[in-house]
Amino acid sequence: MSWFRITLHRSAIGLPKRTRGVLMALGLRRRNQTVFHPVEAQFAGMILKVKELVLVDEVAAPLTPAEVKAERTPDAGFYVETRGPAPASQVALLATPVVSGFGRLPPRAAGSIGDFASEVAKATGRKEVRL
Repeated sequence: MSWFRITLHRSAIGLPKRTRGVLMALGLRRRNQTVFHPVEAQFAGMILKVKELVLVDEVAAPLTPAEVKAERTPDAGFYVETRGPAPASQVALLATPVVSGFGRLPPRAAGSIGDFASEVAKATGRKEVRL
């Protein structure tokens, strides 16, 4: 014996009372809820009344609620087993500071802001730089 697998895909909010009654007769109360009914003329007629709202498949046997839930549960995804050292290209980028508008600059030596401003001016070819 085959079964209809009926899933409410669209909400019944704002629809006529008669349409909502058909959904209730099918046992559908909320979106993404799935019910199973045998393939019979009465259920086929109800499905035709609400065909814009439901998704219907024909299956060999009904699933238990636990099986339906397991079907809907997404895969666990992925996990990182180990985290290795950073690639040499990333280490080199982190070692050289970047100042917006000036490009790459040499690492700043311990000194005052004025020393750093003169280094920036020298690197960019400007007479003076205000920081």
